[in-house]
Amino acid sequence: MSYKIRTYGDPVLKSRAAPVDNVDGKIIRLVDDMFDTLIDSGNGLALAAPQIGVQKQVVVWDMDEEPLAIFNPEIIESDGEWLYDEGCLSIPGLYVEMLRPKLVLVRGVDIEGNVIEIEADELEARMFQHEIDHLQGVLMFDRMSKDQRKQALTEYRRMEEEAVAEASRRPMRRRLGMK
Repeated sequence: MSYKIRTYGDPVLKSRAAPVDNVDGKIIRLVDDMFDTLIDSGNGLALAAPQIGVQKQVVVWDMDEEPLAIFNPEIIESDGEWLYDEGCLSIPGLYVEMLRPKLVLVRGVDIEGNVIEIEADELEARMFQHEIDHLQGVLMFDRMSKDQRKQALTEYRRMEEEAVAEASRRPMRRRLGMK
C-alpha cells in the first residue's frame, strides 16, 4: 500500500518519532508500504516514516538497486564537509545547496533485528543525515541560515502557487478539448 507523502506545513513533520521496540510483522508491513511509497514518488532516494505520518524511527532507501531499511538510526561519528544541492520529498521541487559532513558512521537495527553500523560518504551520508533529521522533527529549512531560509521559503511558496494555478487551469483545458 502506498501512502501520501506529507508536505511542509504538516505538523507531523515537526514531531520526534518514537523508537522501534520490536521488529515484528507490523513493522515489516510498514517497511513494505514505505518502499511502495518511495517507488511511487518517482524520484526519491529515501523516506522516513514521519513523512507518511507514522511516528516511528524507520528509514528506507534505495540507492544502489538494493532497497534497505534501518530502525532507530543514529549518527555516531561524522567527518569532513560536503556542499551539495539537497532536496526533500516533503518539500517537493525545492533544491538548496547545503553543507553537511561528508562521512558518517550510522548505527541502527536491521530488518532481522541485528544492530548494524554503516559507513557512508557523500550522497549516502547526506541521505542518512537528512532522514535522521526527519526522525527528530527537523526539516531542511531548519538547517539553513536565516537568509537562505527566507529565500528558500519564498521560492517554495512561489512553486506552490504555480502548482495551484496550473491545477485550476487543467479542467478548463480538458472541457475545451485542449491538452
